[in-house]
Amino acid sequence: MESKKFFALCILIFTLALTGCGLSAEEEKSDNVVYVYSWGDYLDPEVLEKFEEETGIRVILDEYDTNETMYPRVAEGAVHYDVICPSDYMVQKMIANNLLQPLNFDFLPNAKEYIGEDFFRQSQSFDSENEYSVPYCWGTVGIMYDKTRVEEFPNSWTILWEEKYKDEILMQDSARDALMIPLKIMGKSMNETDKTALKLARDMLIKQKPIVQAYVVDEVKDKLISGEAKMGVVFSGEALMIMLENPNYDFVVPREGTNFWIDSWVITRDAENVENAHKFIDFMCRPDIAVINFDYLGYSTPNIAVQDLEEDEEIRESPVAFPNPEVYSGQETYKYLGNDMDRYYNNLWLQVKVE
Repeated sequence: MESKKFFALCILIFTLALTGCGLSAEEEKSDNVVYVYSWGDYLDPEVLEKFEEETGIRVILDEYDTNETMYPRVAEGAVHYDVICPSDYMVQKMIANNLLQPLNFDFLPNAKEYIGEDFFRQSQSFDSENEYSVPYCWGTVGIMYDKTRVEEFPNSWTILWEEKYKDEILMQDSARDALMIPLKIMGKSMNETDKTALKLARDMLIKQKPIVQAYVVDEVKDKLISGEAKMGVVFSGEALMIMLENPNYDFVVPREGTNFWIDSWVITRDAENVENAHKFIDFMCRPDIAVINFDYLGYSTPNIAVQDLEEDEEIRESPVAFPNPEVYSGQETYKYLGNDMDRYYNNLWLQVKVE
């Protein structure tokens, strides 16, 4: 009797292990599913519903908040995701560590027709042959400033060191984005590996720290919309949303240069639903779908058909949403510098924050 109870208990535990961890055994074997791992709030729910209705393929979506939290989950293979949306340098890292598979562009006609050549060309800095990735969103990093309270036009990163703006400056809480700014002021690459130059960049940030109001991430939008600071370092997509909410603010890419970032769709090496993954990526490149996502996110799109489809005239004519190519031509994109250099950047940023 006890052995029967024990056997039943083992069966129950095994069943719960299959069904209680997010993905059931039935779901894992289904031909009508695609597992997507993307940034939080990076896809309009309406788009996912449309994809499921049109294709009969169910989307199972997990979300992450940084590239660094996404990577180990994929590398460890705990869950076999099909489609992921990493940033430029992380695409390069995943290629280098054999975590991605080449795309079959015969199954991506919308990507070939509607994703601009400029963006595929820029992607070659991290995907040299454009084999592994399709651009989804892009943008720059610049200064958001209150035109009514900032005396001069802030076309240089050096304004962020001006004592008269003490406690009115917001900086990004990110090692690469923070160190990029002093590196650009010094005329260096934001992919700098010379430790002497990097230490000088760290020292500049330490010197700046007493006049910084806060180091922020997502909260930068609310702080600027409410007027809590006169200026802040923001991504261009956030800039558009801030300007729509508070017209006192404007956005500028400083003359020393900036980061031209690209987030792209990729398919993992261990994807179990490769055909469905291609269908999903190509669906995201369809102009009528891309414009829905663009309106939802506010980030610039590499889809060349979206601007003509945008119904809001103010957004359609916005130089932030649809900038002149000279704004991003020649700008750098972050590269994967290796694990040792990643740690070095992070350690320098930690030194700034604890100083």
